[in-house]
Amino acid sequence: MAGRLPPLNPLRAFEATARHGSLTKAASELNVTHGAISHQIKALEAALGVQLFERHGQRLKLSPQGAELLPAVSNAFEGIAAATARMKRPVSSGTLSISCVPALLTFWLIPRLGSFATQYPGIELMLGASNDPGEIRSADVDVCLLYGNGSWTDCWLQKWSDLELFPVASPTLINNRPIRTIRDLADQTILHADDGREWQTWLAAADALDLRRSQKHYFSDARLSIEAAVHGHGVALGDSVTASSLLARGQLVTPFNLSVPAVDAFYVACRSDLRSVPIVRLFIDWLFAEKRQAAGNGETPVAGQIAIRKKRSPAARRPPATPARG
Repeated sequence: MAGRLPPLNPLRAFEATARHGSLTKAASELNVTHGAISHQIKALEAALGVQLFERHGQRLKLSPQGAELLPAVSNAFEGIAAATARMKRPVSSGTLSISCVPALLTFWLIPRLGSFATQYPGIELMLGASNDPGEIRSADVDVCLLYGNGSWTDCWLQKWSDLELFPVASPTLINNRPIRTIRDLADQTILHADDGREWQTWLAAADALDLRRSQKHYFSDARLSIEAAVHGHGVALGDSVTASSLLARGQLVTPFNLSVPAVDAFYVACRSDLRSVPIVRLFIDWLFAEKRQAAGNGETPVAGQIAIRKKRSPAARRPPATPARG
């Protein structure tokens, strides 16, 4: 085939000249001299044995042979340009394994899978619920979304979101057993997602560490305590990221106008060698873009009706023994 094709550089000079109708403009586009373009076109005409342009003073007009050649040459260069652009685009197909904090997976990530699938229909996600930093270095996991203090080493790591903590309960529970003051919590079942440290932090900020609590239930992670709250089994601590959609839909309400910063935060992590892989980069960029969009849409908790004077005590600043949002 190579022996049947004219030389490439003269073809480029011909296509640019025909498109601009000017040797000077073609030379400017291709960053060569006017004389070089003229020489290339003459070389192409000699190789083909035809005249490609009719010259009328300073004006150039395609000859019948040039008009016949131009569409094929233009289509060929457009095809090469399109293929080159496709090669430079990030890879948007394949399988990606994600390990995610259970509460974040259930209440934030899964509801947004439609958005990801629409943008990247060729990417198949494998989703697992976990808050184990050891999975960062697992050969079976590509990206981790973790809750903790971000002290993990030998990996690529970036904070994804801080969060605020506040009590949440189902509307049915509130209707049946109203909460009008902080002291009414003493008659509610308190749902814990840790050993009690996070509730201790919030009660300290509310100046209610002396509150008598009647019944407690403990869960292995925040997802379970939040689901128990949705079912009306007590009052849990929600957070400004995972509880926002439940509050917006009215499945939960927050009775108090007081939130406290969580000691820990959500992080995105992966092995350093994976960070530059196009499909991994796509997913991580999407995570941060979705978070920005959620913030722009005002997806923040609805303020509770009971105002509490915010008072932080030393107990409120003590870090939890283990992350509770996991």
